[in-house]
Amino acid sequence: MSTPFLSIIIPAHNEEHRLPTTLEQVKAFLQTQPYNAEILVVENASQDHTLQIALEFAKTHFTDQPLIRVLQVQERGKGVAVKRGMLEARGEYRFMCDADLSMPIGEVNRFLPPALTGFDIAIASRETAGAVRYNEPAYRHLVGRVFNTLIRVLALPTLQDTQCGFKCFRAAVVDDLFRQQKISGWSFDVEILYIARRRGYKILEIPIPWYYNANSKISVVKDSFQMGLDILKIRLNDLRGGYGPAH
Repeated sequence: MSTPFLSIIIPAHNEEHRLPTTLEQVKAFLQTQPYNAEILVVENASQDHTLQIALEFAKTHFTDQPLIRVLQVQERGKGVAVKRGMLEARGEYRFMCDADLSMPIGEVNRFLPPALTGFDIAIASRETAGAVRYNEPAYRHLVGRVFNTLIRVLALPTLQDTQCGFKCFRAAVVDDLFRQQKISGWSFDVEILYIARRRGYKILEIPIPWYYNANSKISVVKDSFQMGLDILKIRLNDLRGGYGPAH
């Protein structure tokens, strides 16, 4: 079986309502592209019909391109789900994609050659020049800025938006980064980017159009507190040599 050019990894926790439309859109987009691709849905400790919906979609479309695979992770945590998907994907480029498609799937090609070259990791940004936010309440933007200020001060000083759920990795760096990952929750991508910076990998921020989703699962108070704890864990892991030598 030939190596896909692109793998799209979709972590899915209780996504029975959004997942069918998302899969249809991702599949339809990939069918118009000149490269081979695969979709990996990583069902993550759902209490609804997410797994059954994903399996049925894969079964119904199994003869088509792109190839659709469904993985199941019993332990809850977005970081656990993305890690599993990244390590089991086969694509030359591996793109993590939130199930809400708050970034239109048609933007994916801006993260890939030939549109983008000379990078190890390309992350979607709602803050860099050229980005546009749609329908986002002011308080949610403020919360995001508080998150990012905390991250920049304690871990990643130059990145403007580490928490957008759309990121692309070259296959060559995936094993090195995700096998070092220790955080299972929302802050996993801060950890991955922190390790990448230590390794000297090139990270680019790509401005995107982003559409606010009122059904976001983020809890402002709880997740802000957990974010702070996780960043301290990252720094402590680093001091203890938990991420290996820097390049």
